[in-house]
Amino acid sequence: MDYNRRKSPNKRMKNILVTGGAGFIGSNFIHRILAECQADHISNIDALTYAGNLDNLLEIQNNPHYHFYQCDICEAERISDLLRQYSVDSVVHFAAESHVDRSIKSPMQFIQTNIVGTANLLRNCLAYWENLDSRKQKDFRFLHISTDEVFGSLKKDGTPFSECTPYAPNSPYAASKAASDHLVRAYFHTYQFPALITNCSNNYGPYQFPEKLIPVVILNAKQGQPIPVYGDGLQIRDWLYVNDHCQALLAVLKKGRVGETYNIGGNNQPTNLEIIEKICAILDTLLPKSPFKPHKQLIKFVEDRPGHDRRYAMDITKIKTEIGWQPREDLDSGLEKTVRWYLENQKWVEKITQKTDYHHWIKSNYSQRGASSR
Repeated sequence: MDYNRRKSPNKRMKNILVTGGAGFIGSNFIHRILAECQADHISNIDALTYAGNLDNLLEIQNNPHYHFYQCDICEAERISDLLRQYSVDSVVHFAAESHVDRSIKSPMQFIQTNIVGTANLLRNCLAYWENLDSRKQKDFRFLHISTDEVFGSLKKDGTPFSECTPYAPNSPYAASKAASDHLVRAYFHTYQFPALITNCSNNYGPYQFPEKLIPVVILNAKQGQPIPVYGDGLQIRDWLYVNDHCQALLAVLKKGRVGETYNIGGNNQPTNLEIIEKICAILDTLLPKSPFKPHKQLIKFVEDRPGHDRRYAMDITKIKTEIGWQPREDLDSGLEKTVRWYLENQKWVEKITQKTDYHHWIKSNYSQRGASSR
């Protein structure tokens, strides 16, 4: 968003509405805000679909500064009521369907949540904002969390994605997030609605739903199950530790310029195979008596998914220079913390992985894939 903007002061949020706060990144964000006393009150709305998990928030469920409401972002009246009830001054919008493989099998769910849901949220937040007094209008922020996948795929020697990179989404998930980004941008331009957008790279860390690459590798390796690797495993991603991401989001809320977009990344570019081998090596160290050592022997190359982007890479110069944020964790330290968390939180893992629908998804997505012809 490259236009005439107001410069934002370093502000403190009072009453935050978080959408999708029972999910992976949203729950980590709420934990960080409360731990650092960054707000007076947090209202968390989540539809509690398969990836929404209130166990992520057990430690804070009785905190007087936090309240949860089971609510879909398409429920207009409920959202309007909550905005007014808590005099919300910041909306942080995480709620989204976010798994590429699921978007390939069920694209309409992604269109409904990511596009229609975001449009409904924007409409209600705009109506609320327009009725605020001038001082509260100036302080209000709408932060939309998006993904690097909207930019498409990079060649091996291609220039990393910047905030000016043209959109070129290649999956139903990426296309739905691109559409939601455009809606947010349009509300800023058309109505001067005080919105910001962040596009992040692949997150990892505590509370990630165990269908994504890193938790799949950890859990399969621990149990001696095959570790599925799509294609040749040489797809390149930028990996961002979730706590670093949350710190970046807080910084954007406080210091970001209204109408701007900020890229957030972990400043690394390993291949998927490198990530998997690093996790296996960590498990070899942390589980010295495991009968499955070396855990890398469990790697199994399987048929690639359709339209699999080859490389993502993020240029984080803008957020570093304008806001002063950069990741604290490198890949090795972040991965070790993540592996330790999954090993130490078996009850959390088992409660999810024992569900019938989880087993059905894992079987349908991985078990039926043939061997890769790499």
